[in-house]
Amino acid sequence: MDNTLYNQIFLKPRFQIDFEMKADLLLEKIKTNIDENQKFKMKVVDNHIIVDVPEKENHYWSPQLQIEIEELTEYTSKIKGLFGPKPQVWTLFMFIHFGVATAFLIFAVVAYSNWSLKKSGFFPIVMLVVLPLLWIVLYVIGSIGKSTGKKQMDELKEFTKQILKNIK
Repeated sequence: MDNTLYNQIFLKPRFQIDFEMKADLLLEKIKTNIDENQKFKMKVVDNHIIVDVPEKENHYWSPQLQIEIEELTEYTSKIKGLFGPKPQVWTLFMFIHFGVATAFLIFAVVAYSNWSLKKSGFFPIVMLVVLPLLWIVLYVIGSIGKSTGKKQMDELKEFTKQILKNIK
């Protein structure tokens, strides 16, 4: 395995690697390597593999690795990997962000309406200041969560490098 692969895994949460191997055989080799390790939990659904940290080390900010094996030709395949937060964490954060964005737009419309009608619009103006501050707080919380799961993310990256090294 060359250093460009290592750098791709370390610098980006996504990676793609082409293999001169049938997709079914590649999937079996990956499952075997993960089973032999026994440190991480694994779920397999069709050509998707989800690798999670062990239950005893798992916390809200724990990352996970999602691997998809795509068949390119009869004898070649591609591994697509994504390191990231669990879908529940991502969905919650996106839901909150969309809620804040929607509230911001609503309060902007109300503030503009009050201004054009020459009415007092103190509360909508206050909310137009508070909601961006809430976005900043959400960003800080996300950054703290990311740094909380960094050690586990590094372990997942090392584990992935070992698996892919054993396959080639």
